Amino acid sequence: MTSPNRRILGFNYYLFSMSRTKSIKDVNLAGKRVFVRCDFNVPLKDGQISDDSRIVAALPTIQLLIQQGAKVILASHLGRPKGQRNAACSLSPVAEVLAEKLGCTVTFIEDCIGEEVEAEVAKLGDGEVALLENVRFYSGETANDPAFAASLANLADVFVNDAFGTAHRAHASTAGIASYLSTNVCGLLIEKELAYLGDKTNQPERPLTVILGGAKVSDKIKVIDALLEKADTIIIGGAMAYTFALAEGRTVGESLSEPDHISTAKAALKKAKAKGVKFLLPLDNLAVKDLDFGAGTIGASQFFEGNIEAGWEGVDIGPKSIALFSQEIKNAKTVLWNGPMGIFEIDSCNQGTFAIAKTIADSEACSIIGGGDSVKAIKMAGYGDQVTFMSTGGGASLEFLEGKELPGVTALDTVD
Repeated sequence: MTSPNRRILGFNYYLFSMSRTKSIKDVNLAGKRVFVRCDFNVPLKDGQISDDSRIVAALPTIQLLIQQGAKVILASHLGRPKGQRNAACSLSPVAEVLAEKLGCTVTFIEDCIGEEVEAEVAKLGDGEVALLENVRFYSGETANDPAFAASLANLADVFVNDAFGTAHRAHASTAGIASYLSTNVCGLLIEKELAYLGDKTNQPERPLTVILGGAKVSDKIKVIDALLEKADTIIIGGAMAYTFALAEGRTVGESLSEPDHISTAKAALKKAKAKGVKFLLPLDNLAVKDLDFGAGTIGASQFFEGNIEAGWEGVDIGPKSIALFSQEIKNAKTVLWNGPMGIFEIDSCNQGTFAIAKTIADSEACSIIGGGDSVKAIKMAGYGDQVTFMSTGGGASLEFLEGKELPGVTALDTVD
C-alpha cells in the first residue's frame, strides 16, 4: 500500500527518492477486475467526438490489460455536469469510438455505481471491456466522498490510474478509491508522463533548454523557480515576457502584463544570474492595434525592438527573437516547452510560436511538450508527430513541474 507521507523537502517523493510508482507491468492482472481511471474528457460537436487524442492515448494500457486477461472496467469524467445526470456529458459516444479502435466489444454501462452496475461488471469475462457512465454525474466524485469512492471500489480488485490530466485532483475516482483496494498502480500513460516530465527533466541530457510562454508570470513563477534549479537556459515568451520587460525598465504599451508582479520577475532574473542560468527574453515583438480575439482579427501591426509604444499591444515574438531562441534550441540536448510565444490562435500572430515549434521538431534533442496550449500549438503547426513526447496534462503538468505532489499518483503503490 502507499506510504502515508511521501513529501521530502517539498519535492515529489516519487521523483527524488529511490522509489518509483508501480505500473501495470509490475503486477499480474489475469482474471482480476481492474478499474481503470482514464481521461476521456474529449471535445464533442453535435454529439460526435471532434478530437480523439485522449482516447488514443489510453489505448496502450487498455490493450495490455486485455492481453493480460483482465476484466477491464473503464471510468472517466466528461465536461462539468456538476453532480447531475446530463445527456450532453454522457460517455456513450466514447464507447463507440473505443470499440472501433480496440476492435472488440465495449459494453457501455449507463451508471457508475450501484447493484445494477455491479451485476453488469460481474458478467465480464477475461479480456472483456466495459465503460462506466460519467463519474461526475455524482457530486461525490469531485468531493472525494468516501462512500462514493467505496462504491466505485466495490466494482474492482485493482485500481489503475491512467488519467494524468486529472492526477492533480484528489477526486474519488483518481485518489479516494485507492483507500479501499489493496493493489493500486499506474497505467502506461502515467508511467510515461512521470518518466518524461520527471526523470528526463531531473536528470536531463545537457544542455537542458526550457521554453516558457503563456499569459501570466503569476501562473508560472513556481514552475520558473523550480526549473531554475535544473535548466541551463530558460527562454521566456508569450504575454508574461512583457512583465519581465517591465522588470528591466522597458515599456510595453497596451500589452498584457502584471505590474503587480514586477518584483516577482526581478527575483527570477536575480536567481537566474546567481545560478548561472541563461535567461533569454524577446529582443523584438510583433504588436498590433484593434485586436479582436473572438473574431480572430487585428488592425495595424508593427515590430518593435525594446520598448513598445503606447497604443500598441504585443501579440508575438519578432524575427530577431525567433533567430535567438531557435539557435539556443538547436544547441540543446533536451528541450521542455510549456506555453506559446503569442496569440497563436490568430493566423497573423502565430509565426513566432510556429517557428519555435518547427525548430523543436527539427532538432535532435529529446523534446518534451508540457501539455495544454503547447500541445495544441504544435499540432496546429503540423509538427505533433515529430517531437519525442507530448504531455496529456495541462494543470497537472504545471503542478508536477513545480514539484507538487499529485494526489492521483501519491495514492498509488511504489517499488523501492
